[in-house]
Amino acid sequence: MSRIGKMPITIPSGVEIKISDSNTVSVKGPKGELIQQVDPDIKVGIDDGVLTVTRPTDQKRHRSLHGLYRSLINNMIIGVSEGYVKELEVIGVGYRASNTGQLLQLTLGFSHPVMFAIPDDIKITAGQEKGKNPIIRLESADKELIGQTAAKIRSFRKPEPYKGKGIRYVGEEIRRKTGKTAG
Repeated sequence: MSRIGKMPITIPSGVEIKISDSNTVSVKGPKGELIQQVDPDIKVGIDDGVLTVTRPTDQKRHRSLHGLYRSLINNMIIGVSEGYVKELEVIGVGYRASNTGQLLQLTLGFSHPVMFAIPDDIKITAGQEKGKNPIIRLESADKELIGQTAAKIRSFRKPEPYKGKGIRYVGEEIRRKTGKTAG
């Protein structure tokens, strides 16, 4: 058995789960609603506030899908009940971040500022305290979407190893290299 797949998921209060005939799981909670299409071979069931995911056989394909769909459904339940937060830090002299609505404007040392439209499902705040680096804060119920958006923002100027300038996740450790003068 898949160690992840066989673990039951307890459904918190305030979260409503519907499983349709076409194996579509929809999860609704205080932070929003998420929908996931599940493979027809994998069975999802709810008993007394506990959700279980089962597979028909021990084929390699079924074993891999078993843990996958259990994790995806668990992430959906956590997302609609608690939500997910990603924070990015903009490090560099003259590097700035600001937002107007769902449009993020980054000044990263290029000739023009970088404009990036944030999806509507994500709440964004970009601010800077005096003497500290600008912080971009993303909040959403969808773990996949928030991770993909944060990775896209980071890709505009990845942290470089010599001075450490660029966009990094808060708390991320960058391996620093010594320059050619460190002889």
